[in-house]
Amino acid sequence: MFARTPETDPSPATNSAAHSSHRAMRWAALKLAALCLPLTLMLALPAGAQAQTFPAKAITLVVPNPPGGLVDTSARLVAEPLARVIGQSVVVDNKPGASGNLAYQNVARSPKDGHTLLVSYSGYHIANPILMDKLSWDLKDLTPVGLITVATNVIAVHPSVPANTLREFIAWARQNPGKLNYASQGNGSVSHIGTEIFKLQTGVEMVHVPYKGSGQAIADVLAGQVQVFITTPPSVMGHVQSGKLRALAVTGKTRHPGMPQVPTVSEAGLSGFELESWVALYAPAGTPAAVLQKLAQDVKRSMELPETRQRADLAGIEVRFLPPADTTRLLERETADWGKAIKAANIRMD
Repeated sequence: MFARTPETDPSPATNSAAHSSHRAMRWAALKLAALCLPLTLMLALPAGAQAQTFPAKAITLVVPNPPGGLVDTSARLVAEPLARVIGQSVVVDNKPGASGNLAYQNVARSPKDGHTLLVSYSGYHIANPILMDKLSWDLKDLTPVGLITVATNVIAVHPSVPANTLREFIAWARQNPGKLNYASQGNGSVSHIGTEIFKLQTGVEMVHVPYKGSGQAIADVLAGQVQVFITTPPSVMGHVQSGKLRALAVTGKTRHPGMPQVPTVSEAGLSGFELESWVALYAPAGTPAAVLQKLAQDVKRSMELPETRQRADLAGIEVRFLPPADTTRLLERETADWGKAIKAANIRMD
């Protein structure tokens, strides 16, 4: 028989301490596993199951414009029916400033969970990356949920302008270069770029007066301080109908249902000039594909409701849903077209 040394023959006390230590470690491991289990299960869920858990809280629609105008109206148009479809609140958060960049940056840096969406305006989404050397966001930071609305534009003038038709306006403006001021919703906006293209095609000279959104621009046009505004129908339709402003032409392919008496630019004698604005929803890049798919489906359902279309008609907006892939193609096509126009018109940011 061999004699056991202290190293190979632990005492009962040593045995008990080792057992207690092992039991404590085992309990710690079990607690850690319990804490990690929900995350593990969530990650293990198939895409469809992840989508079924969305949304888990209110959705925020971040608007790069002040209240009023096409973008804000479009956001509020989709918010109420979307809330009913998804069973969660939908909050509209206006974050104007820096030609829309504050809102774009806010969404680009938001959690990639689908609960914060950008209500994107074509004027910002297309023009800013072309015109600005340094942006706090990038096109690759955002991914489309879908196009929601489209609006033609209308060439509106103050009644003091001695012209009742587009032809008369162009002729008078050519004879009086620099005597007219035109409003825009900001440098690089659709109204800015569109009016500069209009000037380029017609040879008229007008002075640009940029504003932060439509509200103050409309106020100054109504007061006659600025005489011309090419903008979306929701901003001016009521004033045209009341006679406070005069609509010379709409810039789309067809007449606007809210102003059927106003001819298109082509009908009014100017060919080759069209200007259309659009609004789309975007999520932060990296948002799970299943969440994006569910969002797109729910937004489509919301925009196709009869009451949504009725409200859009009253606001002078066309509901035109496009899924993510088609929205991306639209952006790419118009980015190329606008890039050519901006270069030709020598448009620059201040």
